[in-house]
Amino acid sequence: MSYSQEDRTIALAGVFQVAQLVKDIAREGKSNQAAIESSLESLLNFDAPDVISVFGNISGVIQGLRTLQNQLDSKTQNRNIDITRYAITLIHLQKKLEKNPAMMDDISTRLETVKSQLDYFDLSHTNTIAKLADIYKTTISTILPKIMIEGEQVYLSNTNNSDKIRALLLAGIRSAVLWRQTGGSRLQLLFSRKKYLISAKKLSKRINP
Repeated sequence: MSYSQEDRTIALAGVFQVAQLVKDIAREGKSNQAAIESSLESLLNFDAPDVISVFGNISGVIQGLRTLQNQLDSKTQNRNIDITRYAITLIHLQKKLEKNPAMMDDISTRLETVKSQLDYFDLSHTNTIAKLADIYKTTISTILPKIMIEGEQVYLSNTNNSDKIRALLLAGIRSAVLWRQTGGSRLQLLFSRKKYLISAKKLSKRINP
């Protein structure tokens, strides 16, 4: 299957959306709930017919598209070093995960279990988020380098926040996998920043023309 620049942009926006959400929770103790739910839902959309359907629709990744624009546009003053570091590390960890098929199978099996239990606890329920967080903690978190989250201790020490951060990081890995599948690579990103920026702006206009 062939993928477009738009597909790669949407997938990469998924990574940056997670990075933004994690930064907000760690620094402020809260973040955009709709964006959190869209990112977490991407973990359970196993058989999506196309890239955008992984996030539901463009609205599901709009925060990621805006964050991607801020991080790539040299004309803005909205760049954030934490967001860049989280996104790059997620992409790096995904590449390492790719070399561990047993761990990938384990993650997939456990996500299927979580999905099968949504009749009892919805995706935003603390029990569901805790299960997603545990998947991250016992799999991705064992791969080096670990993502070091910077923030306020009062927020980071809160169990609900830490679970939410881990669950979101798992979603970030999901988006990084999707980005690789669509043909994304760090080298390509380095030399195609302008293409990603233009595409992100066009996609954003579908919601805010």
